[in-house]
Amino acid sequence: MSTKSVIVALDIGTTKVCTLIAQKTHKSIEILGVGSHPSNGLKKGSVVNIEKTVESIRNSIEEAKLMAGIEDLESATIGIAGNHIYAFNSSGVVPVKNKEIDQADVDRVIEAAKAVLIPSEREIIHVIPQEFKVDNTTGIKNPIGMRGSRLEVNVHIVTGKTPLIQNLIKCVEQAGLLANSVILQPIASSRSVLSQEEKELGVVLIDIGGGTTDIAIWKEGSLLHSQIIPLGGNHFTNDLAVALKIPHNEAERIKMTYGTVLADQGRNAETMIPVQGLSGTKAREVPVSYVAEVLSARALELFDVVRDVIVERNLQDVITGGFVLTGGGALIRHLTEYAEYTWEKPVKLGIPTAFGGMTTAMQHPKFSTVLGLLQESRYESEAQTHQEKRQDESDMFDKLGKTLKNVFKEIF
Repeated sequence: MSTKSVIVALDIGTTKVCTLIAQKTHKSIEILGVGSHPSNGLKKGSVVNIEKTVESIRNSIEEAKLMAGIEDLESATIGIAGNHIYAFNSSGVVPVKNKEIDQADVDRVIEAAKAVLIPSEREIIHVIPQEFKVDNTTGIKNPIGMRGSRLEVNVHIVTGKTPLIQNLIKCVEQAGLLANSVILQPIASSRSVLSQEEKELGVVLIDIGGGTTDIAIWKEGSLLHSQIIPLGGNHFTNDLAVALKIPHNEAERIKMTYGTVLADQGRNAETMIPVQGLSGTKAREVPVSYVAEVLSARALELFDVVRDVIVERNLQDVITGGFVLTGGGALIRHLTEYAEYTWEKPVKLGIPTAFGGMTTAMQHPKFSTVLGLLQESRYESEAQTHQEKRQDESDMFDKLGKTLKNVFKEIF
């Protein structure tokens, strides 16, 4: 198997590291191997222990390689989150030299939009065009080939702190892979979970991970806003651990087995469940209603933060399609119903769209990011191939032109 046809996606989260190995086919991608390992070196999406993070990544990669039957891998597309991420919108404008817009004009106007003051400790991760304007015509997605004298663009710029980005890349490299691209996690999750129709209609994707909750707001097919909130599924677990005075592992078990945010929708509000305290202590019983009370309080805090983000940016009116919850933290029972009641908008659980090689087990919210990274990796690979092909064609025509010029010189 050619290494050029193999792509790797690496989701390095607060609670788990997930690796996918796939092969590019003519029309799609085929998943060959999956690896998942607990993550021990991250806190709220950022690396806090390089040695432990490298070990977690390496174990995840080895598990995926064993399943895929592949020994050598070169590079991976990696996802990034963390509360150091800051995104904002910008715009740029340039005159059109030849009256007909080409790729060079598009590149120039995007460069103009990037010309903003960014602190020295930050770097740009993404510059995503939202819409182009040609003279007085707005809402253009691809202006190439159009005629005009003035080209404008609105873009969404995502930045991160350079040292934290470099720490993540260093961990991947020490685990044996090169990082060929770094992609914001909510963008990747949007790729695997949202349909184009949802992005056009206006929707908020909320990816609840272990240490962070990632937000992406879409309208008319464009990313209007993205943000990382330093609050995730681990906070729900920690609340239970403190309230019930039990170890973190036991709190996680209680959350996944009995957890709900609506007590009256549970098995029974007064149902008693067994809870194990510290090792050697006697198990006791607590009512499901108390677990629901603890979890619903944290859920309401998260929902209020999301609402504040939307209100601060005056985006309430664009969310005609409602909200989509995904990620492992979205699996608490009745969370979507509670969110729908709180926001008074349609809310659904986001499941990754199936493609080649996906098992039923992978059609699960906790795999949304890594599956999206795999799709983004394929998209970027195809775009690069197309760019190289265009460059080769351009070089060929240049050489042909020079050859003809020399021939005419010799003749005349």
